[in-house]
Amino acid sequence: MKILVTAKRVTDPDMKIKVKADGTGIELSSMSYKVNPFDEIAIEEALRIREKQGGEVVVVGIGEDKASVEIRYGLSMGADRGIHVIAGGDLDSDTVAQTLVKLVELESPDLVLLGKQAIDVDDNQVAQLLAGYLGWGQACFASKVEIGDNVARVEREVDGGIEVLELDLPGVISADLRLNEPRYPALPAIMKAKKKEIKKLTPAELGVDTTPKVVVRHMAEPPRRKGGRIVADVASLVKALKEEARVI
Repeated sequence: MKILVTAKRVTDPDMKIKVKADGTGIELSSMSYKVNPFDEIAIEEALRIREKQGGEVVVVGIGEDKASVEIRYGLSMGADRGIHVIAGGDLDSDTVAQTLVKLVELESPDLVLLGKQAIDVDDNQVAQLLAGYLGWGQACFASKVEIGDNVARVEREVDGGIEVLELDLPGVISADLRLNEPRYPALPAIMKAKKKEIKKLTPAELGVDTTPKVVVRHMAEPPRRKGGRIVADVASLVKALKEEARVI
């Protein structure tokens, strides 16, 4: 079984995000980066499936030159090889999905695994767009995945409990937080990953137009929350909640 899995480069979620003074974007000069946590979970799941089914895991990254670092991290976890589509600028979800479509056509995988969303923009659109363009079945927000004979059985958490889906392969699955606990690469695996292949491509070579359909015009930090105050009695509390906070 061949599995294509994504590894997006995102800002470290433990660092404080600051908006540029002119509102044109996020101040990145002092930021550190890592693999999108949901993609890391997807990589782990791909490796577990390979361990049971055999086959190959191919890690895909789309972004600037430095995005190869996150691809290499996926290789150190145990993936077999990588593909880096070198693209500058801010890519919207549709451009990423169109790029993945071309990679699917090149690689002919049995399964595409992605994180359910990237923590930088939180769009949660790429998996759905990809499945739609390919005409494949999809299961989003997977909390458990079992692979049978050309069929994937997926459990996902919904408001009422657990929903169970089955889809024919090839298909698209996006990983939720509780799908697994990603492994931490050991030093020998990190050293071995340095020798693994990362194929370099560009959107132009794949025939993908990177002109964004969605453009962020302005960003602003949310207003600071006001401190609380003490009210005299219950009647005053109810009045404040109704007239000032407007929550009742």
